[in-house]
Amino acid sequence: MVITITRQYGAGGSEVARLAAGKLGWGLIDNEFVDEVARRAGVSAEEVAAREERSPSLLERLVRALAASSPEVFVPGAPSPSREQDEAELVTTTEHVIAEAGRSGNVILVGRGAQAYFARAHEGSALHVFVVAPLEARIETLARRLSISPDEARKQAEQMEADRDRYVAKYYKRKRQDPANYHLVVNTGLLGYDRAASIVVAAVT
Repeated sequence: MVITITRQYGAGGSEVARLAAGKLGWGLIDNEFVDEVARRAGVSAEEVAAREERSPSLLERLVRALAASSPEVFVPGAPSPSREQDEAELVTTTEHVIAEAGRSGNVILVGRGAQAYFARAHEGSALHVFVVAPLEARIETLARRLSISPDEARKQAEQMEADRDRYVAKYYKRKRQDPANYHLVVNTGLLGYDRAASIVVAAVT
């Protein structure tokens, strides 16, 4: 069984996933996922974690690493790959890790397009959860967590959501924030992290 956690930036989706995994005794692929993608791409985990996988600057670094570690991906003497090709390489690498994680047994996957991938490739094999919270609550959380102003937190939240939406729309032709794409939507602004996690657990037990 697989649970995918898609989350609005600042809604606490990673914390909900951690709590749910603890209650269930399941595996959790979150930071470990970042480490594995980093290992495969040949760059440090810090570089991957510095930005979400949709970031062009990250993609430019990753494609150079992929070219060095997997030269068969590129045709010698061919023009340099475009930014879209760079991103497509990262999507492929990410999907390989998602698929391997899904085969490992009871596991919760956080972010990285896992929901859209399983919906396309393994329909019916996963429970999809969307963790949300009111924008003002997310701004407060981000400002506190990152030690930034509320205005900067708002900008980061809006930019991150736009980037994540674009990624899913481009590669999976899905609207990431459409609640119809999920079995369960939990609002941490109303429920808190622990109650939200308990609801996720109840959905699979």
